[in-house]
Amino acid sequence: MSENKYAMNCVSKEIKESCLRLLARREHSQKELLNKLLVKGLAKDDILAVIDELAQQGWQSDSRYAESYTRHRIQKGYGPIFIAYELRKNGIDAVNFEDIMQKMADSWMELLEQVYIKKYGHDLLLDRNEWAKRSRFLMQRGFSGTMISALFDHLNIKL
Repeated sequence: MSENKYAMNCVSKEIKESCLRLLARREHSQKELLNKLLVKGLAKDDILAVIDELAQQGWQSDSRYAESYTRHRIQKGYGPIFIAYELRKNGIDAVNFEDIMQKMADSWMELLEQVYIKKYGHDLLLDRNEWAKRSRFLMQRGFSGTMISALFDHLNIKL
């Protein structure tokens, strides 16, 4: 029986070391850690127990991960819809997206304008095809149709 307990401690130690190695590089969600360790062939129950322990000790935090991820994506020019989708995909459901995104983005419209001007400059006269192309680009970046329309009105972009 003691051999079995020793083996479990070794597995637990291996999981913990792997998690800490990953967390030392950047924040990870619990789902990301689980998926990365499952690939190594470790038991799901063992992994979850270690991840829960690390979360209780403050080594892993889904809210800290969400803030870090949101900050990084905003710096890359992505909007709130895209960021919320990616966070949900990475297992972040429990945290309040609105609070995090309001804290991270000073103004979504300023970000939207920066992304647009960086890509397209200051063209004010567009044909329908170009307008649709630019709108699709901004939507793919995670900005809503309402935000895009407001931006085009703000910049006085005409069809």
